[in-house]
Amino acid sequence: MGDTNQNYLTHPKGIMSWLLTLDHKRIGLMYLFGGLFFFFVGGLLALGMRAELAAPGNDFVSNDTYNSMYTLHGAIMIFLFIIPAIPGALGNILLPLMLGAKDVAFPRLNLFSFYLYSIGAIFFIYVLLSGGVDTGWTFYTPYSTTSNTNVMSTTMGIFIIGFSSILTGLNFIATVHKMRTPGLTWYKLPLFVWALYGTSLVQITATPVIAITMVLLMLERLLGIGIFDPAMGGDPVLFQHFFWFYSHPAVYIMILPAFGIISEIIPVHSRKKVWGYKFIAYSTLSIAFIGFLVWGHHMFTSGQSVLSQIVFSFITYFVGIPTGVKIFSWMLTMYKGQVSFTPPMLYALSFLFLFTIGGLTGIFLGAVALDIHLHDTYFVVAHFHYVMQGGTIVAFLGGLHHWWPKSFGTMYNQTIANIAAIGVFIAFNGTFFPQFLLGLRGMPRRYATYDPQFVEVHSYSTFWSGILGISIFIGVMNLLWSLRKSNKLDPGTNPWGALTMEWTHTSSPPHPHNFEEEPVLTHGPYDYDKVIVKPTFKK
Repeated sequence: MGDTNQNYLTHPKGIMSWLLTLDHKRIGLMYLFGGLFFFFVGGLLALGMRAELAAPGNDFVSNDTYNSMYTLHGAIMIFLFIIPAIPGALGNILLPLMLGAKDVAFPRLNLFSFYLYSIGAIFFIYVLLSGGVDTGWTFYTPYSTTSNTNVMSTTMGIFIIGFSSILTGLNFIATVHKMRTPGLTWYKLPLFVWALYGTSLVQITATPVIAITMVLLMLERLLGIGIFDPAMGGDPVLFQHFFWFYSHPAVYIMILPAFGIISEIIPVHSRKKVWGYKFIAYSTLSIAFIGFLVWGHHMFTSGQSVLSQIVFSFITYFVGIPTGVKIFSWMLTMYKGQVSFTPPMLYALSFLFLFTIGGLTGIFLGAVALDIHLHDTYFVVAHFHYVMQGGTIVAFLGGLHHWWPKSFGTMYNQTIANIAAIGVFIAFNGTFFPQFLLGLRGMPRRYATYDPQFVEVHSYSTFWSGILGISIFIGVMNLLWSLRKSNKLDPGTNPWGALTMEWTHTSSPPHPHNFEEEPVLTHGPYDYDKVIVKPTFKK
């Protein structure tokens, strides 16, 4: 692999070489550690809420503090971790490597995107340290136009982070179209690239809507213009339309990259060619398109017409078809494969189980008659977390374990990683599955105090949330502990025997310019039936 002493982590050196870097891999690492920091903050807020909910009274925090914790937990997790985590971190590190390119199309724009993310994050830190915000992460009007908490600072942070998301998407689309190595046609692209491409299309088309909505909200607060507040002639339901027109596509900004990670992990750790490559690729674009048409199912209780409810309900069912295509394709890929129960594969298997539950319970909420009963209950909380944490975050952890040796040239303790992965799976179900029962029994979400009849289920959920937090913490610390100098791998190590170009054409960690010479495409990314690359890592 050439000069094995030169890699992007050590060349060039110095703090300014990182702060002013144009290297997509270094920018991806800064996104990664920034995202992990806010994952930790959001997780602490979640554990604080669960501690309060362990008993029905105000035993831990006040109602106002609980509302602020709830708002910041949701906003930080979504806008500072889940949305940017996979595209900003893993996407930035891997996309050019998978394409055989030396960098993204616009390196300076890439660095600017990261600094926009950082500036937006500063607003959130200010809100966190100065009393919080209590509107809920959806910022529903008219309360968000009249609340005396830090609504302006929070919405400004979201506005700025939105630009970071748009610029990242624009950069990735240009990179996929213009920077592929010769011979890398569309149907030879790794499926993670297809996922990032579909995600980028949604980012640049949906994100401006939330940006405009935040501007209108700020204008109403500053100038007293009646846009959303009915007391001034506005319409609060209009805010909901704007918000969910972005926020439902945003669900796919969060989950499509996770689909891409699973599409990479399963064939590698099953030693088998992907079943239905084109089905998976086209279902990604289908989900990106259909995701714009279903926002109204969040508003079945807002006074919609019967016709609107029927249309949104039907399209909600319809979006399950391309998602089901992926699930069955992954299962058929594993069928008769040589499945290895490595840490990435355990997270992928967990994803299949957890996300399927999340998707199927979404069908419940897409049925108008059922949603009327379940709306704003803990059933929605459980469904949302099965999709977002059981889906996106579990896939992110799997991808992190899969590409960690590539990114850092070190291997973590796989036994500890397996224990953490199993702990995450068990504790996640222990935390959130009981919340489906709470919702069916009528327990409303967002409440710090509740009827004592729900205390046993809440206490059970709180206990397992602590185990879940510990399991994730052990998994992440195991990764960080592997970075010690005595744990370096040989630069040519391909621990999983993968066939994509980031594994076969550059060192671990990669060369500062990715490749010493233009990579030559010799096989497809999943040709395990034609090409044999044995895993090169030994415990």
